[in-house]
Amino acid sequence: MRHLFMLLFSTSVLFSCKSKPHEHTESDVYYTCSMDPQVIEHKPGKCPICKMDLTPVKKSNGEKKDEIQLSDQQIQLGNIQTDTIRSGTIGDQLVLTASLNFDQMKTSSVSSRVMGRIEKLYFKNLGDYVSKGAALYAIYSEDLNNAKQEYLLALDRKGTFAAETAIDFDQLLQSAKNKLLLWGLSEAQINELAKTKKPSALTTFYSTASGYITALDIREGDYVMEGGTIVKLADLSTLWAEAQVYTSQLAEIDLNGTATVQLPDMEGKEIKGRIEFVNPEINPDTRINLIRVSIPNTGNQLKPGMPAYVLLKSSQRKTLALPINAVIRDGKGATVWVQTTSKTYKSVMVETGLESDDRIEIKSGLNVGDVVVITGAYLLQSEYIFKKGANPMEGMKM
Repeated sequence: MRHLFMLLFSTSVLFSCKSKPHEHTESDVYYTCSMDPQVIEHKPGKCPICKMDLTPVKKSNGEKKDEIQLSDQQIQLGNIQTDTIRSGTIGDQLVLTASLNFDQMKTSSVSSRVMGRIEKLYFKNLGDYVSKGAALYAIYSEDLNNAKQEYLLALDRKGTFAAETAIDFDQLLQSAKNKLLLWGLSEAQINELAKTKKPSALTTFYSTASGYITALDIREGDYVMEGGTIVKLADLSTLWAEAQVYTSQLAEIDLNGTATVQLPDMEGKEIKGRIEFVNPEINPDTRINLIRVSIPNTGNQLKPGMPAYVLLKSSQRKTLALPINAVIRDGKGATVWVQTTSKTYKSVMVETGLESDDRIEIKSGLNVGDVVVITGAYLLQSEYIFKKGANPMEGMKM
């Protein structure tokens, strides 16, 4: 009887267990921290890093591999804002960031014609103005002093023996003089040497060009080799405004047109100039080219290194345009983030064109009506890389 009772009890327990529904189901919500998104928990609580309350995030089974879904709090904290792209006009003026630099066509170097020791420098500071013909340095040179003695000896022999021998002393004298000229002495210095017949141990050399000193790498007491640079000079009567331009913008530039250069450090001063040079080589990493605009520097008010803007006129046209901050650009191309569904975003490659003020032309990749992220695109990019472990541009057709 007892065995029968135990059998009935076991059977009833077995059937009761089978009839119970399975209570354990995997939650469709996980918890993360908006400040530290690497924190992921399966139950509510505090963030172990910043101690803030964890935010519930619903798992999305519909999120595609190339998309990312954000919570309401992430969208708010990241200031993710969108706008619907539509047709508009862009053009009229292309604004490029630039800086002022030396006009390399008007720079020169003054070098030593002989080997020796620099005993005196008449200009010692960068930025000093040196006029052409001004005394620049004095040098002690054994080779030059020997050449002076040779010239005086030829001069003395001509006066003493010219009438008694058939030797052409004029030719010897001219040869000795040519050596002095070759080593940088002027006609006036040679005439003074012939007049006094007292060669100085030091020889003063004069500047062969005028300009402001941009490099002075030698000091008094230093030795200089033949051909060694003493100073580098720059004529600042004209300067170059060098601007960076994307390759997609080159077709919009009139290379024969007039450019306007603005100087923000001088209360918006504007100077008209012309495009002197467009670099024929494009940097493959940045896809950026360089243009140079030559501008006059009246009164030498402008200084190399000043920031500037180069304004180029272009014709207006109807096209799609976005705020510049909506486009993420690197050496591989340009992308924007498009909202596909509510709180879900996808990176799309685009071809950009003209830039005007804070707008940029979209030549291809988007259509009228697409909802595009206009602020917070870089934060969205970082979140995607962190969450997916890959750049959204990987695998795209460049």
